Amino acid sequence: MTGTEYCNLHKDSPDKAYNALFGCYCDYVYTIVFNRLRSVASREDIEECISDIFADVFFGYSPENASNADMKGYIGTIAKRRAINVFRKLTARQKHLSDETDEDMLNISSDTNIEASSDEAETRTILLNKINELGEPDSTIILQKYYYDRSSAEIAELLSMKAATVRMRAARALNKLKSLLTGTGIAL
Repeated sequence: MTGTEYCNLHKDSPDKAYNALFGCYCDYVYTIVFNRLRSVASREDIEECISDIFADVFFGYSPENASNADMKGYIGTIAKRRAINVFRKLTARQKHLSDETDEDMLNISSDTNIEASSDEAETRTILLNKINELGEPDSTIILQKYYYDRSSAEIAELLSMKAATVRMRAARALNKLKSLLTGTGIAL
């Protein structure tokens, strides 16, 4: 819709002009606002912002400035600026609320031992890296046997081997894994 078309509609009927403007640019404005506010705003906040944008355009667009150019740039600029203002307002409110609760959060204790959890995660990472260093099919045999708790027969079927071969390779791979882990200070 061009500025001239909008002004002509507005002269005939302001309601028709508003409805035509909304119908033509609603999706465009919604996309701009949603992309800016989706992380901080509720659905109601987004809808209110969109309504405010169309009110700004409806009351702020003057027939003197009307041109044959598309109104998309004008509406996009208003939408972007209004969405940024709402974003700033909402994040300031959330920051203010979080500042008040920071002191309360300091008084809450946790039964989780972060240091122990971190050590366990690091040990798991080292263990998986060392298992991968064993190469195939030994790494698969160890993971299937000790992580997935599969029997030698099930692993043999999976790898197209004999169960006795899987058991022998598992024992050798476990010994090799123990020696690899000894160098890192981890004992099985």
